[in-house]
Amino acid sequence: MTDDSTPLDGSDGPDAYPTGDELPEEDLLPDDISPFNTEPSGGSDINELATTEWIESTTADERIRAVLKRTVSSKPIREIADIAAVSETKARNTLNSLAEEGIVSVEQTDSGATYRRDPDRYLIEQIHQVSKSDDLVDRIQAAKSELADYHGQYEADAPEEVLVSDRTLTDDELRDISHWRTTLRDLAYLRAAYRIQQAKQQMPASSLEPSKENSGPASAH
Repeated sequence: MTDDSTPLDGSDGPDAYPTGDELPEEDLLPDDISPFNTEPSGGSDINELATTEWIESTTADERIRAVLKRTVSSKPIREIADIAAVSETKARNTLNSLAEEGIVSVEQTDSGATYRRDPDRYLIEQIHQVSKSDDLVDRIQAAKSELADYHGQYEADAPEEVLVSDRTLTDDELRDISHWRTTLRDLAYLRAAYRIQQAKQQMPASSLEPSKENSGPASAH
């Protein structure tokens, strides 16, 4: 049965079909066929859609906290409010409250206050999270083993000794120095986390429970 909307004379199709000599020698793959216009024309629409979905699935406070978690350098209220999709008044109120809790670091400038996550508070939270790991001892031993390899390879106690030496360092050696520094930092974090973990394990269970004197019903007088 013929579709009445399709002309029988083929006027909407090609004037002439290719002959065998005109066909490509290589097989045509599905990825080679692009029946739709793939030029990016709605990038801003996609960003607006993502922002709308973010607003619908989170509260204003949650969005501000999410932005702050990634804010290493200080930013003005206007910029934080724009990224978090909240009003400047809401951003100011929430940021000031978080600053009182020690979560946010505030810096006064000629242009006004700027905000960023508090580096000390963030570091403590990260170490506390690492302290929950079950393989802390293994990770500490692995880091110490890696440092021992660097000590033996470069015959130095610290990466700075290699950097200030008279030797010319290759790109691979410079990468080693960078990894060496990172491993030293990670080992310090892991040891701090291990001490927290040990302190939790040694803490008497009774100290984590509410006092019976305060938890029971009030005595009759």
